[in-house]
Amino acid sequence: MILEQAVFTIAAGSEQAFEADFEQARELVAQSPGYRSLRLLRGIEQPSRYLLLIEWDSVEDHMQGFRESELFQRWAALTRPHFGAAPDVRHFDPVVSQ
Repeated sequence: MILEQAVFTIAAGSEQAFEADFEQARELVAQSPGYRSLRLLRGIEQPSRYLLLIEWDSVEDHMQGFRESELFQRWAALTRPHFGAAPDVRHFDPVVSQ
């Protein structure tokens, strides 16, 4: 299992629309092989910043399986119009789990 972390900066005033469109986008991610779980959190100090955490079976499931798929194209069509800056995306291996 790996964890994808993506930080989104949403254009000012587009936060509500982003959250609404993300409900549909979330369903697309969930259809991708290797998907395990997803959480989207909104910043308290900076309400236009969101933290997306997705658990995948492997980096390849995210980068090749999802990112190179039609599902990703549909996901991007829903989310990208709201971005105020390019997302910062990184992957992590678990060290300690509960």
